[in-house]
Amino acid sequence: MTTLQQVASRAGCSLATASRVLNGTGPVSDEMVRKVRRAAAEVGYRSTAGTSGSSRRRPVVGVLIPSITNPVFAASLNGIQNRMLIAGHGVLIAQSEYDPAREVDAVASLLNQQPTGLILTVCDAQNSKVLSADLPPWVLLGNPATPGAPAVICADNRQAGRDITEHLLACGHRRILFVSGYFKASDRARLRYDGYRDAMKAAHVAALEAVQIPFVDELETLDLSATLSHFAPSAIIASNDLLALCVIAAVRRHGLSVPDHISVAGFDGIAIGRLTEPVLTTVELPDATMGAAAASLLLDMAENGAMPRQLQVAHRLRRGGTVRDIT
Repeated sequence: MTTLQQVASRAGCSLATASRVLNGTGPVSDEMVRKVRRAAAEVGYRSTAGTSGSSRRRPVVGVLIPSITNPVFAASLNGIQNRMLIAGHGVLIAQSEYDPAREVDAVASLLNQQPTGLILTVCDAQNSKVLSADLPPWVLLGNPATPGAPAVICADNRQAGRDITEHLLACGHRRILFVSGYFKASDRARLRYDGYRDAMKAAHVAALEAVQIPFVDELETLDLSATLSHFAPSAIIASNDLLALCVIAAVRRHGLSVPDHISVAGFDGIAIGRLTEPVLTTVELPDATMGAAAASLLLDMAENGAMPRQLQVAHRLRRGGTVRDIT
């Protein structure tokens, strides 16, 4: 079993100093806190109950996500938790439910636990009140880089939107509709729509106005009857895979089939999309990898004093059976 003495030796400090850091029982410099926590993570030290029977406080990180019900964020959390487990950190989770007004209270609840740092997926990085607050080390996960966000792990959502639209255009579709949650609740969705408009403009095809609906309310009973009648699309792009699956169900309730009557595509590459019949056409994003990368970056910043940095991950078009070639 790893001992506290091994931690102290690796950190280059006294046993008493290592104990103060890991037990939170005395004044220690920020630099020494980083050294000791890093050493504890590297040697696999786990705090145990003290002689008095009280447990020592385990370091934690706070994670803000829009919703736990979306498999995308569940995959990111899995990557974060696996990385933090190795480092000896717990993970606290708060949800905004895609509501910018709830983000401030959600982050405040995380800060009450004195986390080592925060991993944040906000509704709109450019306008979020959370990111202007006095925060411990933090990493933005999934949102685009902004001037006030030096540490970011994200994908190029605008290019992803362009790629999936170009695929549909190449299959002969011209009446392509974009269905999304509210853009104010997701800057990722807005960027994907911007990419859709880029591709439509480049192809000299008129872009349709996006249909915006709530991300979390009654998606399983989504009614697109009026929308389908008004726009008469041959293809629909949904701003994420979960919504795409709901769109497919809505199309079928309308008496139409996918892809014979309407093609459907999404974003994210969630596992359930590969289990549907037909398999969902989508843009795959490495959500679990992004979560793990965000966790590693946060630990490097909080414990090693590393400089914040930005990483853009690659996406990939996955052709499935929900898009029909009509050329």
